[in-house]
Amino acid sequence: MTSRITRRGLLTALAATAVTAAPTFSQAQGFLRGAGDIRRIAMYNGRTGETLDTIYWIEGEYIAEAVREINLHMRDWRTGEAVQIDLRTIDIMSGALRLMETSEPYLLLSGYRSPATNAMLRSRSSSVARDSLHMRGQAADLRLRSRSIAQMASAAAAFNAGGVGRYGRSNFVHMDCGPVRTWRG
Repeated sequence: MTSRITRRGLLTALAATAVTAAPTFSQAQGFLRGAGDIRRIAMYNGRTGETLDTIYWIEGEYIAEAVREINLHMRDWRTGEAVQIDLRTIDIMSGALRLMETSEPYLLLSGYRSPATNAMLRSRSSSVARDSLHMRGQAADLRLRSRSIAQMASAAAAFNAGGVGRYGRSNFVHMDCGPVRTWRG
């Protein structure tokens, strides 16, 4: 029996052995430009029961297979539709996770939303935007058990690279790669 080492297997092994210092909030902008690092994202989707933990970027290159897995993981679970998630949003999510120095995966509440799903949610809640960035694959609603929404929002806002919304009553943080802004929902 022969064993074959795949690129993904090699990258996983590399990540397991890599020792990198977590960036500080003052280094956040440099981290997003990120020369010379490894980027990883970990998420759990409670609606589908799926877990994702992948290295998606090494030394300036996105890994196509990992990005496809992220797109599928962040699909509209109601319709099954998946789109290309904006890589800037993934970078913000990954960077914030790294700044918070946690290995806990995000609980993904909402990634891509089809127009039909967004319209249905909008009919039920005034906090859902008509032209939501979720419909463009540019936003995610996330939760962590080990961090407060204030900690999550501060980590995401440190990048000064998109929108960050705190939803205290629903206990989640919205991160997107749209215009830089913050709000409370």
